[in-house]
Amino acid sequence: VQLVESGGGLAQAGGSLRLSCAVSGIDVSTYHLAWFRQAPGKLRESVATITPGGSTNYIYSVKGRFTISRDNAKNTVYLQMNSLKPEDTAPYYCNVRPDATPWLPDWGQGTQVTVSS
Repeated sequence: VQLVESGGGLAQAGGSLRLSCAVSGIDVSTYHLAWFRQAPGKLRESVATITPGGSTNYIYSVKGRFTISRDNAKNTVYLQMNSLKPEDTAPYYCNVRPDATPWLPDWGQGTQVTVSS
């Protein structure tokens, strides 16, 4: 499985970015998909997840600001990030897993999001 994240960059506080993750090697339609981030000095955390059926879940700090979505035809997962805050600064990574299994142990290169105040 290959995960290729893109779309990061520099944004001002209050701005928006849209991240994309192209997945190859599997058909993602039956997989759970997720976005993670790892701020400097902190553990990697799951920011948003989406089930094969389209149900979503978010950490409290991004609820109402971030939206995860999936396009199974393109084997891609997205993260729309609005109302960005400096504390959102981190590299962002995507991951996939079948039902009732852990997330993949191998990660892509990630995409850096930097939010200036």
